[in-house]
Amino acid sequence: MKNYFGKEVAESYDDDPSINDPTVIDPAVDFLADLAGGGSALELGIGTGRIALPLSRKGISVHGIDLSPDMVKQLQSKPGANTIGVTIGDFATTKVNESFQLVFLVFNTITNLTTQDAQVRCFANAAAHLKPGGFFVIETFIPQLRLLPPGETIRPHQFNQSRMDFDEYDVANQGLVSHHYRNVNGAFKGHSLPFRYVWPSELDLMAKLAGMRLHERFSDWSRQPFTSESTAHVSVWEIPL
Repeated sequence: MKNYFGKEVAESYDDDPSINDPTVIDPAVDFLADLAGGGSALELGIGTGRIALPLSRKGISVHGIDLSPDMVKQLQSKPGANTIGVTIGDFATTKVNESFQLVFLVFNTITNLTTQDAQVRCFANAAAHLKPGGFFVIETFIPQLRLLPPGETIRPHQFNQSRMDFDEYDVANQGLVSHHYRNVNGAFKGHSLPFRYVWPSELDLMAKLAGMRLHERFSDWSRQPFTSESTAHVSVWEIPL
């Protein structure tokens, strides 16, 4: 797994209000805290701690795995970070010598694993860290292939004088590259990240291979029903008792 979250990305990651607003974070933290109960939690791809820190403040013991030392450095500079243990490594394979009630992977991070084999290994790794009766949670998007014009591979998100965001799909290989550019002193600068999008049914099969079963699925953290029109999902699998 290649680290695309170096110093420049890490230092600006928390500036994005679309993922750091309390109205975004609070429902996720409440949802995860309910599943953790009085147990501990492991976050795969802990990043700058936008979910781990408020979850820890709710009394949940949190450990994290992340490939990027720069992202973890941002986490460790924040108040309360001393209560959170972090292991540097690929979250699809890196082991922590502890069992957890909850393992979670939020904000499309499963798609940072750009092969099906890596995603399958991630499910196996999550299962290996769970106690019997424990839960594995993933939040990720539903690919909006219906919105692609016939014959086109580009789906724009925002185009204006200050920013350009668009996705470039490789439908045959279930991949996309997400491009993000910002106007800095009159010149656009940015970065591009590769992803492997994955369908809910495919995730369910990965869970089954890892010895887990689907517990529930919603379209968002507020538990709205998952439907054919949902653009994202929050899925929960469990290890049988």
